[in-house]
Amino acid sequence: MKAAPAAQKRLLDLAELDSALDRLAHRRRTLPELAQIDELSGRIARIAPQVIAAETESGDLAREQSKAEADVDSVRTRAERDQKRLDSGQVSSPKDLASLQSEIVSLKRRQDDLEEVVLEIMERRESADERVTKLVAERDELAGTRGSAEDRRDAAFAEIDKEKGELQGKRTEVAGDIPADLLALYEKLREQFGVGAAMLQGARCLGCRTSLSIAEINRIKAASHEEVIRCEECRRILVRTAESGL
Repeated sequence: MKAAPAAQKRLLDLAELDSALDRLAHRRRTLPELAQIDELSGRIARIAPQVIAAETESGDLAREQSKAEADVDSVRTRAERDQKRLDSGQVSSPKDLASLQSEIVSLKRRQDDLEEVVLEIMERRESADERVTKLVAERDELAGTRGSAEDRRDAAFAEIDKEKGELQGKRTEVAGDIPADLLALYEKLREQFGVGAAMLQGARCLGCRTSLSIAEINRIKAASHEEVIRCEECRRILVRTAESGL
């Protein structure tokens, strides 16, 4: 393949732009915020079922407390009604009177027991509510930290994408100065090796950092400046410049 020396030298400009684009892509993939967001998302995902479980327990206890308080009210109402009957003097039969007094005592005992149950449930509910508050606060703090990390990520993405757009514009301009067949070869080699062209500096390929053999140097010296040279070691396009000394 042959190409004008100026067109071959433009390959070095293209390779430099491609390296810059690769560095931007690597930077975009490895932003520290990405790992932080993943770690925070994992912690939020792990705490979510704990929040649901604590909220469910608190809700169950709230319903249990309401039922127990309703039972207390029911017993208290019956005891107050019986006490009024006793105080009114309406019950004259000694047997009925004794039975009524016994029931009042029993209801009082039942009320005391139920009030103990209510207190026990209230303590458990308070503990559950504290867990809910703690877990929700932890979840919200994690979400806030993740939101800040996402903002930093988005700002970095915007900066990187802007720079990428500028570089791609320059790349399009440079690629337009290179013949189609030479550009196609460069793109093929770049896909294979990551870098499609490198400078020949003295007797050294700057692509693979290998010193060329004397025979290869002599072959290059004998080749015309239009001849497209390939490195015998890494097979990249070798671009001759004033630094090549050939």
